[in-house]
Amino acid sequence: MTEGTTSAAAEGADALTRLEQEGEIAADYLEGLLDIADLDGDIDMDVEADRASVSIISDTGTRDLQKLVGRDGEVLEALQELTRLAVHRETGDRSRLMLDIAGHRAKKRTELSELGAKAAAEARSTGEPVKLKPMTPFERKVVHDAVKAAGLSSESEGEEPQRFVVVLPS
Repeated sequence: MTEGTTSAAAEGADALTRLEQEGEIAADYLEGLLDIADLDGDIDMDVEADRASVSIISDTGTRDLQKLVGRDGEVLEALQELTRLAVHRETGDRSRLMLDIAGHRAKKRTELSELGAKAAAEARSTGEPVKLKPMTPFERKVVHDAVKAAGLSSESEGEEPQRFVVVLPS
């Protein structure tokens, strides 16, 4: 191994360790929240796409956890930001942690991937740009990824909270 390869491997291991630490801090914070709210849920931690990922799941059904998702995921988004702040408070570093509750975000990712693929197919067949409805940054990222996977490009336009994706024909 060369010196550059060794240091790159060490940096990768350091990054993984840092992300795992973020997940542990987030899990502790969320366990406390579940205790306060008197809700049952198991916490699953992972590292996906260079970010910590934490999920709250329940064996007894997701009805109680839906309170933590809220209408259109609004409570989930707020809890994700609070969890990121808790991680930041402990580490001093900005966190890009992703939180999922009761599979809401995973289901949303699947729906948005399908929407991105359909919009790409429409842009390809009509030769016209396809404008989608306003979305959160998470939602736009999933759509951009799906459009890219379909071989087209996309861009975001507008100002928050009305920022939306435009799928461009080839």
